[in-house]
Amino acid sequence: MKIAVSGKGGVGKTTFSAFLIKALADQGKKVLAIDADPDANLAQALGVEKDRPVVPISEMKEIIEQRTEAKMGTMGAFFKLNPKVDDLPEKLSINLGNIKLMILGGVKTGGGGCICPESTLLKTLVTHIVLARDEAVVLDMEAGLEHLGRATAMSVDRLIVVVEPGRRSIETAHHILQLASDIGLKKISFVGNKIRSEKDKNFFKEHMPDFEFLGYIPFSEEIIEADLEGQPPFEKNLSGLEAVKEIAEKLG
Repeated sequence: MKIAVSGKGGVGKTTFSAFLIKALADQGKKVLAIDADPDANLAQALGVEKDRPVVPISEMKEIIEQRTEAKMGTMGAFFKLNPKVDDLPEKLSINLGNIKLMILGGVKTGGGGCICPESTLLKTLVTHIVLARDEAVVLDMEAGLEHLGRATAMSVDRLIVVVEPGRRSIETAHHILQLASDIGLKKISFVGNKIRSEKDKNFFKEHMPDFEFLGYIPFSEEIIEADLEGQPPFEKNLSGLEAVKEIAEKLG
């Protein structure tokens, strides 16, 4: 099972990803959790201690230069477009019981279409994880789906877009839908988050009538408290975890 999660910043995408990873792990699955959002927060959401150093792979200069045979930061250099990555999930992941966590990080140079050693290594790594790994994989993506190439996207079992009641969130969902279509990703579902009442559900039904919703997660002050205390959301908000467990069952 390979699941990519996306959504507008602030809608609770990483919180949902943490809930889903926990739900799958509680089913007895081995889960490879990938933080593919440059604004990386998944480690904290999964309970990694603040004093435990987490270096994004995009900043691992020695690994990138070794695998791509290129000097980072140089212009016009030749480098490998298919670097060896199959050993990296074991070497570079943080072990949390049934869960292995990898932080990809972002590429800070060259814009979204950067063809550079960092982006090449990250995209090759994501492709390997989606196509060749046999455990459950959850990718916490940025809204731009930057790390998903066409071949990778077509092999993802599902893209889940997290939305909250609000027009900007819905606009972002439409944008993600177009990006997904552009790279051939067709299995797309939605999850409504921060639901306060039936009125919020009706808002989605009115403005997104043709979108498949897997479920809804109620608004909870406990998630804010968990963030303030540096705890995983699923330790504070059990009702949210139960709602996501029901969603996980629908994923097979």
